Amino acid sequence: MVSSNMAAFVVQRCLPAAVKVKCFSPSLTARRWLLSAAYSDSKVWEARGKEPHNMAVLANLMDRTYERKLPVSSLTISRFVDSISSREEVDQTEYYLYKFRHSPNCWYLRDWTIHSWIRQCLKFEAREKALYTVKNKVQFGIFPDDFTFNLLIDSYIKDGDFKNAFSVVEEVMLQEAFDLPSTQILSLYALGHFLAARPQLTVSEERALGASLLACGLRQDTTVGLSAQLLGNALLGKVETLKGIHAVFKGMPLSWARGYLAQALAVMERVAAAGSGDIKLSKDTLDFVDDLLQELSSTSETDESGEESGGEDDKKEEEVDEDDLAERANLPQYVIRFQELSSQLESRGKVEPASFQALVTALAQQNLAAAEKPDLEQYESQVKDWEAETRQLELREKELRAKAEQERQERSAAKAAAKQA
Repeated sequence: MVSSNMAAFVVQRCLPAAVKVKCFSPSLTARRWLLSAAYSDSKVWEARGKEPHNMAVLANLMDRTYERKLPVSSLTISRFVDSISSREEVDQTEYYLYKFRHSPNCWYLRDWTIHSWIRQCLKFEAREKALYTVKNKVQFGIFPDDFTFNLLIDSYIKDGDFKNAFSVVEEVMLQEAFDLPSTQILSLYALGHFLAARPQLTVSEERALGASLLACGLRQDTTVGLSAQLLGNALLGKVETLKGIHAVFKGMPLSWARGYLAQALAVMERVAAAGSGDIKLSKDTLDFVDDLLQELSSTSETDESGEESGGEDDKKEEEVDEDDLAERANLPQYVIRFQELSSQLESRGKVEPASFQALVTALAQQNLAAAEKPDLEQYESQVKDWEAETRQLELREKELRAKAEQERQERSAAKAAAKQA
């Protein structure tokens, strides 16, 4: 049964609130080519040794522990997550994860508990809960590892929900978790298909998309990776030009370096100067940057004409400093240099006619299966390590309980002796 505290929490939270690539539809492509059934299969996870527990008993134990202002153990919250057996119990668990995060033991939420939480949300069709807790990681302490991120990204891709897939990739970027090649491939696939839909983006979304493309693209020294770097730098350069460098850097794992549009041009220069003909930039990526520069030029001309902007924009303008204005003044030169480099790329055969979406689809088709194998081997080893660590914690728990019981008996014996005296 859900406690009254949990019910109040739920109500409170709800109130605010060259190469031709064969084309497939997004859903068919995803279902056929992305993570295999073996990758997302829970057989290895479910096979680990775990004792059955009653959620009502665990909930009562945690409520009484919190009422006494004592810390709940990481084992207790882990058992609670593992015991989820319905969609309703996912809601209940969200409350206790929040409570645990705001308790003295908040730093001890185990990696396997986070993995279990995401798996349970996917199992009981509560994926929005998984994404909500990942996006609000400060409030819930949910920081997934690369393998767990992959499961969540893939679940959205298979449903053709690239907007939410992008939201997960944004969290991967913020957590700087692009270590696995499989995560890089899935992320680029999600970003490429999301961008292909030409979404209307807010400034914060442009910043997140740009940073995700850049961070992930830097891991791939290929046509796909360099095209992603070009897009990422261009989007960040747009935010820098309009809002200033502080708007780009704040809260992002990016180096404090001005001139993101210049960095985009540097990517073009690198490709143009490369001796190998294999590395190119996709045409639609170059067209995207061209449109972006023209848009910025039009905005700059409008501002210079003296037209008034809204009050909110005026407030944002106060954050732009002299160096930002100096960088903004370089825009005409950037436009000219972009046209020069575009001509060079075209003349040297460095423009890839296939779209960025087609390129990331081909990347997934060709490389994802090979990237899965080491992931699965590492995951099986990780589960064994988690199981061993759990056994150690359980042994420690038994020892502490035995010690506490012994101390209780000694106190009782001392009181009885005192009464007889």
